[in-house]
Amino acid sequence: MKLRHLAPFAVLVAASTAACAASTDGSQDDTSDQALTSLTALARNLKFKAIVYVDAGASDSEILSAVRRQNQSAFGALRTAKVGVNSRELKDVDTRTFVKTNVKVYDVAAHDTTGRNMVKVSYTYTDRAVVPATMSKRSALPIGLLSGDYGSRSARILPECTDNDMEANEFAGSIWYVFNPSLPQCMTAMSTEQRAIDADHAKLLDKKGVPLSEVNRLYSPLTVSLTRALLNGNASYPEYDRLYAGGVTPGKLVVGMVSGLMANWASGERHDTIEDEGYVMWFGGLRNVFTARPGMKLVKTEPAVDFTSITVGTKTYAIAGGFDDIMKWELDSTGFPAGTTSAEQHDLRVAAGDMIVKHWLTFEVPVKVTIGSGVQKDVTIQLNSYFGAETDSTPHKRAIKTSDVFIYNGHSYIGYGPLDPSRFSASDFPASYQIMVVNGCVSYNYYEKDYFPLKAGGTKNLELITNGLESWVNESGPAMGRLVGAIINGKQSSYTDILKAAQFTDFGYDWGMDALRVVDGELDNKYSPTRTPITFR
Repeated sequence: MKLRHLAPFAVLVAASTAACAASTDGSQDDTSDQALTSLTALARNLKFKAIVYVDAGASDSEILSAVRRQNQSAFGALRTAKVGVNSRELKDVDTRTFVKTNVKVYDVAAHDTTGRNMVKVSYTYTDRAVVPATMSKRSALPIGLLSGDYGSRSARILPECTDNDMEANEFAGSIWYVFNPSLPQCMTAMSTEQRAIDADHAKLLDKKGVPLSEVNRLYSPLTVSLTRALLNGNASYPEYDRLYAGGVTPGKLVVGMVSGLMANWASGERHDTIEDEGYVMWFGGLRNVFTARPGMKLVKTEPAVDFTSITVGTKTYAIAGGFDDIMKWELDSTGFPAGTTSAEQHDLRVAAGDMIVKHWLTFEVPVKVTIGSGVQKDVTIQLNSYFGAETDSTPHKRAIKTSDVFIYNGHSYIGYGPLDPSRFSASDFPASYQIMVVNGCVSYNYYEKDYFPLKAGGTKNLELITNGLESWVNESGPAMGRLVGAIINGKQSSYTDILKAAQFTDFGYDWGMDALRVVDGELDNKYSPTRTPITFR
């Protein structure tokens, strides 16, 4: 299962699609360059030119709306080609590139010789992008756009230019998300449409005119250019000295982990807590954190619950190990009260799940920390964990406001869910240094670019780890636990090593492809473990 709208946790990136050109920009293979802090993604500048037609007299806002609607379909075309783009649904269009040309449009099929006045608007779109290492030599990528009011033509697009599977049909109302111009049947449809338009052009008496079939076209083939985006490639580290100096809470390094329900909301699927795909993975994530930083103990729950005593019906069970036993139930199938039947164990698990879902669980461990040549001080590493998040932003806002390190693992809801930047303001962020991880599908596009302006100090006080593509639900919880563990284990891991820790290893092998996970905002970091060693006791 993928974390798509939730957060499609992505498929492995194969070499580019069959429609991709083999041309190169003459540069060397840059799979070894460090232009981006990522294990699998390379940074690129993306650019394409396209055209929209609007009515004569259309306002600037109407033109921009038409361009953005068309660009939105490039999101799907690029996503299915394994390219992640930074601007939310490619909406950040530079209107200075607009070139308007008055044209006459003729309905060739009706033998129209009068025509009607319209405006042809050509424009150039540029953006930051991430591509898989398999595309290191590619400089051109043929794709296509959906034109006009394509939302009303999804019945045609579904069989022609999507996989037309359950996911595609779930997204029929957002057809741009699943648009895939690289499919053989889509390339055929685009070619057929283009031949008809060319034939109509040939019939025009006004050689400067435009046939109505071009204005009404559904598919617009184009080629995207991809050029290197060379950045400072030095090894980067979180600002550990700032984390352990105390940020949101004096004397504490606070980690907030919000985990979403993984049931497929788009299809209306719902499970009991213990049956949700994310429940056992949430436990797996906690265990990985506890392994990296031994000694963490549960110190508080909100609302308050007592895990040492669980009542099912009229019977109350003593749970000697409390939460630790409940974790063993889910991860090891052990630790149940002696003499309980399998049916009773199931009921206990359900009752425990009800005590956990949508509750805050706080774990803490004290450590003694010396930063550089400073004085040793007492620091508490605190983990606040919440399982069961859905579309309500409340738990996310709480965790972001009160955490030095914020982790979200769950569905992206096509970017319009609880982490939609439009739901946030600067007051929702602490003033202190912060790391944010959004492990949902395509979070590089949805959540990355628009968060930095909300944070005081921008990249000087914020780093973001996001996914360029869709990511898998499976093993996402343990992967995020390993990521947190790599930050708080006292080893001062580099961001590269942190990303390595968070790679999927399910089924006994490394998935390798990690949804093009990238770090951004880290290039102005100054911390170095050699200059400022941090020791623990």
